[in-house]
Amino acid sequence: MTVETVEPVTGQATPNAGVQPNVDPGTLPEGSVTPESVAPGADDGAAKNEPEAEISYEFVMPEGIEPDAKATEEFVAIAKELKLPKEGAQKLVDLAIARDKAQAEAFSAQVQEWEATVAGDKELGGVKLKETLAVCQKAIALGPPELKDLLSSTKMGSHPVVVKWAYAVGKALSEDNFVPGGSGAPKGAAGAAQVLYPNQS
Repeated sequence: MTVETVEPVTGQATPNAGVQPNVDPGTLPEGSVTPESVAPGADDGAAKNEPEAEISYEFVMPEGIEPDAKATEEFVAIAKELKLPKEGAQKLVDLAIARDKAQAEAFSAQVQEWEATVAGDKELGGVKLKETLAVCQKAIALGPPELKDLLSSTKMGSHPVVVKWAYAVGKALSEDNFVPGGSGAPKGAAGAAQVLYPNQS
């Protein structure tokens, strides 16, 4: 098979010659692109992104609530990474505050329910409640200060299980030598009284 070559005709434009025909721009249809209409250095019409100003986040907190410094710093870093607007970031903060408030109120109601359970117990509550708490104080007073702090901070001193345990221990310590709350109470019993039933006078 023979491949024939064709000599280009003199004066005729050849494909891919890279030579643009001399065309009068006035004869082109409106909107046509000519070499003169393309600005030097244009990147296919793509605009370069200008650096955006960094958002400064300042949150409005309800009266009496102090934000946690570390948690706030972590949240601000995430907000900047996601480029959240100030209004959107504030809404998330408000949502977190409302959630924490609801949890605190729910836990407070739970503690009151624990105390009501003990107060209604046939063996520990009713007219025996003061005596029960005085016996519990003896058991709590034997523990280290960390135990009192733990029961107080977590409100677990009001839990029925903890009260029953403390009552059993206190009763076993001196079955025949019951010491009522007051001047005759063992050292540390007054502090223990604030651990059990903190809402009681």
